[in-house]
Amino acid sequence: MATLIWVVIAIVVVAAIALVAVGARKRRTAMLRDRFGPEYDRVVENRDDRRAAEADLRGREKLRAQFDIKPLPEATRVRFADEWRDVQENFVEQPAQAAAEADALITRVMEARGYPMKDFDAQAELVSVDHPDTVENYRFAHAVRQRAQTQQVSTEDLREALLRYRSLFDELLRPEANGAARGTTAQTNGSAPLESDDAGLADPDLDYDDQRIGRREGR
Repeated sequence: MATLIWVVIAIVVVAAIALVAVGARKRRTAMLRDRFGPEYDRVVENRDDRRAAEADLRGREKLRAQFDIKPLPEATRVRFADEWRDVQENFVEQPAQAAAEADALITRVMEARGYPMKDFDAQAELVSVDHPDTVENYRFAHAVRQRAQTQQVSTEDLREALLRYRSLFDELLRPEANGAARGTTAQTNGSAPLESDDAGLADPDLDYDDQRIGRREGR
């Protein structure tokens, strides 16, 4: 009888431990979903299983924690905003060049914020920790720019690339104390077109949110 009691106790203990483990795993999943949003779904779809995907995302968080990502000083923000205005105005005459300039400008903004600049994929993964809602826009725009270097792409493709670059650019320039911003600009993930090209910086002092990319009256 005593042996049976100990067996029952052992089963109960194992079951309790299993329930705690399942609960902890669900909480970690919920936290990662909340932190990464659409990036969580993207990684899960591209990995063999959910555990591997979540390990990937936790690894990004640990790597991001090693770097001191700071908001930009006001003068630097204004300077970068002026440079973006030049890129936007250049699009009308040289759309492919403007897309390349936008890509280079965002790289410089990231460097100024403190992101380590490596290969593009690693760079995008690190940025996804702070900007999960717009990192896919960044990937889309970068892919269009790469295609433009080797083959013909339409002006409309380049225009959308610039819009998607801008969604991340706006977030990178926003003076957030923790270096992160989520869901505050006009955003698009995947291949659907942006509904508007008027999303600007939250700071009204940076007066370029009324610019039109590649559009003038009568076009």
